[in-house]
Amino acid sequence: MPKIYFIDVTNRDGVQTAHLGLCKLEKTMINMYLNEMGVFQSEFGFPTTRHESFYLQANLELAEMGVLQPIRLEGWIRATTKDVETAFKLVPNIRHLNLSISTSDQMIRGKFQGKKSRDDILSMMTDAVEAAKSHGAESIGVNAEDASRTDMDFLVRFALAAKEHGAHRLRYCDTLGYDNPFTIYETARILAENVGIPIEVHCHGDLGMAVANSIAGAKGAIDGGQDAYINVTVNGIGERAGNADLVATALAVTKSKGFAEKYPLGKPIDLTKAWRIANFASYAFKVPIPVNQPGVGVNAFAHASGIHADGVLKDPENYELYNFEELGRGEPEKVETGRQICSGEYSGTSGFKHIMGRMAVAFKDSEEAREILELVRYANVEAQKPLVEDELLFIYKYPQIARKLLTLNPPE
Repeated sequence: MPKIYFIDVTNRDGVQTAHLGLCKLEKTMINMYLNEMGVFQSEFGFPTTRHESFYLQANLELAEMGVLQPIRLEGWIRATTKDVETAFKLVPNIRHLNLSISTSDQMIRGKFQGKKSRDDILSMMTDAVEAAKSHGAESIGVNAEDASRTDMDFLVRFALAAKEHGAHRLRYCDTLGYDNPFTIYETARILAENVGIPIEVHCHGDLGMAVANSIAGAKGAIDGGQDAYINVTVNGIGERAGNADLVATALAVTKSKGFAEKYPLGKPIDLTKAWRIANFASYAFKVPIPVNQPGVGVNAFAHASGIHADGVLKDPENYELYNFEELGRGEPEKVETGRQICSGEYSGTSGFKHIMGRMAVAFKDSEEAREILELVRYANVEAQKPLVEDELLFIYKYPQIARKLLTLNPPE
């Protein structure tokens, strides 16, 4: 039976959001949390972008070390042979790619200004797929940008060409959030039935339907006989009105009425990690979690109405669809109100030893403490905010990886 898998695109689509971004250590921590949560794949960056190279290589090293396993780390590039060549030149050990190209007449006219035809689009895409295969790519997804405004016959032709040349999945991109649950269901089902290839659904929230559309699209793909891959981002961070939120979508797949019985996950999602990853992303992006965010918002389990409070105290299932503990909530959060010793770009060894000692870290000697502190200072310079405990522990455990994450090599 076909199943549903999650592909997180926070480190690609999320960081493209206007006015927002993540430093390389923060992107790595997102990958670590996604791996712990059981997400199938992280679209972890842009292998054609020079300043990403060391970060991408460092994360692939973590995968080889068994730290970032079993999550797949996949790069996003344009569907051109030039981008494929550049990707493998800068990140030779990358093995999973998604190749993206516009398919709608609007995009072909508006972006390529009449210089490309539909046949040109097909040729560019298939040449790129062949090039990726020749470099040893183990999995290739082909992205139809603006698929929801693409002629259906051409979309099927595009997907068939991708499959025939060796692509493993088609990403159906509702780039402008134009779809609704009814249209995306029908389109995903038609594609699955007529092309015979797993379907990714990539939905945006311009009309407020990203999660609903993702679920409906996945249902269409499975009803059409193929696996479904849902694209999500942490806290729904993404371009314009955002993408389908990871936690909300996972809750919808596993908790909505009768859905999980007919449309199961191919890889279980550990929702107890939800609170942790949502709060880290909020801190890293400097974007508060909305109070009404499903599962992780401050009001998600808050009850003020007398009738509701009475009912939930008698039996939580009266007014709660799922338990807060399932989301990793319930532990008290400590806030220092007295003396605080913080790590920063100007921290000294004494204060740093105190901070790490509170996390049960004992350095073997002063030299090791100085070496780790120096990396922490650089990480603070890059992040421009105090590091959280998980980041400090990451640097302590993997100093060579941290050094690579903190290295930038501008062209001369």
